[in-house]
Amino acid sequence: MANTPQSKKRARQLERRTDVNKARRSRIRTYLRKVEEAIASGDQANAAEALRAAQPELARGASKGVMHKNTVARKMSRLASRVKALSN
Repeated sequence: MANTPQSKKRARQLERRTDVNKARRSRIRTYLRKVEEAIASGDQANAAEALRAAQPELARGASKGVMHKNTVARKMSRLASRVKALSN
């Protein structure tokens, strides 16, 4: 349990940041799900549009520290290659 005023303040800040990060992570997962669904449907134009919308959200997640930058890079790369493969 936090005892000093500073540790109490840090605990309050942590609660706020947890809520923000949880919301951001949820939003990222939603965008990723939209891309996955578009890929599963086989519509390349729709999948490419969904990927374009998801990329800034993923990058923002990496810059804010919600996700590791290499994880984001790997996800974007794999999704892009899967969307590109739909054209064949």
